[in-house]
Amino acid sequence: MKEFLKDHLKECSHIPLFFGISSKDLLPMLQCLGSYIKTYKKGEFILLTEEAVKCVGVILEGSVKMIKEDLWGNKTILAVMEKEELFGETFTCGSTIAATVTFVAGKEAKVLYLPFERVMHSCSRSCVYHHRLIENMVTLIANKNVQLMEKLEIITKKTLREKISCFLSIQAQRNNSRYFTTSMGRVELSEYLCADRSALTRELNLMKSEGLIDFDKNTFKILKEFPD
Repeated sequence: MKEFLKDHLKECSHIPLFFGISSKDLLPMLQCLGSYIKTYKKGEFILLTEEAVKCVGVILEGSVKMIKEDLWGNKTILAVMEKEELFGETFTCGSTIAATVTFVAGKEAKVLYLPFERVMHSCSRSCVYHHRLIENMVTLIANKNVQLMEKLEIITKKTLREKISCFLSIQAQRNNSRYFTTSMGRVELSEYLCADRSALTRELNLMKSEGLIDFDKNTFKILKEFPD
């Protein structure tokens, strides 16, 4: 395990969760916390609803989808976490550690796990960087809340076009450009927008024919301001 963590030390050192922690302290910290790494194939379940969440996951490679499924099997993508982002932290920090969502690998993913109990009650050897780790985690949790608020803003729009326009506007702001690539294909985007896939495709093509947007697969360009 020591050699395995050491092999991934360089990619771990650039992750926001470990900001302010020196390279020489990073490996001892990960070992002290009992951290470990697992890989998942695309579409593989990482964590199922009602399973206990005992670790915070940090995405080293790939992506992870947070999915909510209702009684009838209808799926909604709540969020898509990319490389260097966290998942599962909401449940490990909450009053109940049982997941109310499912986490699935959006792409082939490599995940670093940090046992939350050890993060919160770390031994004396890690006290040098313990507070920094917790501060970073709080910041990232706040960022995740912003992401979920964006999702709420999108799905509360009345029409499908308004949902699409809001989603694309947020993506443009996040990328600081009207030309950007999203991490979601049509199926994932329809689940994220709580929309029918065929209806989504029709509306995107209509917006393209009207000169509002241009796109090629997951790459979009906003050509005109969206009307209110």
